[in-house]
Amino acid sequence: MRVLGIDPGLTRCGVGVVEGVPGRLGNLIAYHVVRSEPDEDIAQRLLNLDRSLAELVDRHRPDSVAVERVFSQHNARTVMGTAQASGVAILAGARAGLPVQTYTPSEVKAAVTGSGTADKKQVTAMVTRLLRLDAPPKPADAADAIAIAICHIWRGGTRAKLEAAVRRGYR
Repeated sequence: MRVLGIDPGLTRCGVGVVEGVPGRLGNLIAYHVVRSEPDEDIAQRLLNLDRSLAELVDRHRPDSVAVERVFSQHNARTVMGTAQASGVAILAGARAGLPVQTYTPSEVKAAVTGSGTADKKQVTAMVTRLLRLDAPPKPADAADAIAIAICHIWRGGTRAKLEAAVRRGYR
């Protein structure tokens, strides 16, 4: 399974592409950070993100897309931009006809580190170890996107199989 993981953000949107199967170490295919300037018009920032994600989906041909779910932050302006970027990320997968799944930050942390309260440094260290990388992916937005892809491979694959079984009538 090839997953395009997205850590949504307007200024920096992390994208990680990982191949793997549940329960096994995966392989890093690529990672990217889509950037925009904070003083740029919001419509242009979202358009840039939309075009960039569409190009990355086309280039990497994932089987599915996993996006970090927006969580409540104290800064309403920050959460609004993240929510807008998240919508564009979900749309990129849907437009390509791919299944899209969202995960909370704590789900991703728990899947990758074993603790839903792990910090960014711990997530980056585990991504580096799990994918047998020579160096940690930078910036942290890229490492987070890779962690989201790993989470989907390990949790989403199982979830999709269970949902398919239910649709076929197995309970």
